[in-house]
Amino acid sequence: MTKTRLRAQLVSDGGEAAWSADYFRSPHHLRAEGVTHTLVIDGGAGGSLRLPLIVRPIEGTAHQDAVSPYGYPGGRVDGLSEVPKEAVDWDTTELVSIFVRDRVVGPRCFAGGTARNEVFLIDPRQPLEFREMHRRHVKRNVRLGFANSYRPACESSPEEQEGFKEVYRQTMVRDGATSQYFFSDAYFDELFSSPAAWFTATRAPDGRVASAALCVHSDGVLHYYLGGTADTYLARSPSKNLFVAMSELCAELSLPLHLGGGMQPGDGLEEFKRGISNMSSRLYTHEIICKPEVYARLSAGDGDGGFFPAYRASRG
Repeated sequence: MTKTRLRAQLVSDGGEAAWSADYFRSPHHLRAEGVTHTLVIDGGAGGSLRLPLIVRPIEGTAHQDAVSPYGYPGGRVDGLSEVPKEAVDWDTTELVSIFVRDRVVGPRCFAGGTARNEVFLIDPRQPLEFREMHRRHVKRNVRLGFANSYRPACESSPEEQEGFKEVYRQTMVRDGATSQYFFSDAYFDELFSSPAAWFTATRAPDGRVASAALCVHSDGVLHYYLGGTADTYLARSPSKNLFVAMSELCAELSLPLHLGGGMQPGDGLEEFKRGISNMSSRLYTHEIICKPEVYARLSAGDGDGGFFPAYRASRG
């Protein structure tokens, strides 16, 4: 007897069915990211799983695929999690493939995820000691007049918000970031108005924002989401003071602080975050092929260089 598979339904609702108080599934984030649909997996009496998705046309074809919004949204778990992918009837979605970014901590959407880069956290319940050079630079900056502050993002002033956007954009230019990381003012308006976001800053002696971060509360974790340092103060490394402020904030909120990882395994950013954390984890994603024959045809000649979906390796 063939076992009945779980039904997957794609609902065109802007992600509303997946809404929660957690930032990465909040209306603010899903609007900012342009989420178009909710994928609802119905487990009957076993509950449901609801994932926010951005459905996209596949250039040069009549087909569509979908991807989770930026961040670590996973799905809204209403009694159903760790679902075996083979237990779902994906064909009903009419999508070619789905790329899912899961939560940093469980419960995860699906079983058997792909382990990605190592990420680092500060757990306020465990001992934490910054490296000697980090502590020395922090003390030097304090002597020079650099000062930390943090508050709910929705209580930040227009001057603080503009200061954040300026240092963030300067950092993206320095790092050679792609266009997707240059967020619009409308995106930042959603982020600053979220009740799940926190603004942290290190100000220079002249009062200007030297380094700043936006942290968001999602799924029991405070995430260091976006941040940057002004070109003018880069030599003083005010971000080191900023990380002290974020560690104080996570202790006050009794939440672990997720710092993320490096751009590439073993790079300087990864080593820096390793040196200011006291625990680590791994990110997980899920690569779902809903229409195997169409996927294979669209991916012909693109190889398997690790990019998913493979047919977007050349299309972008």
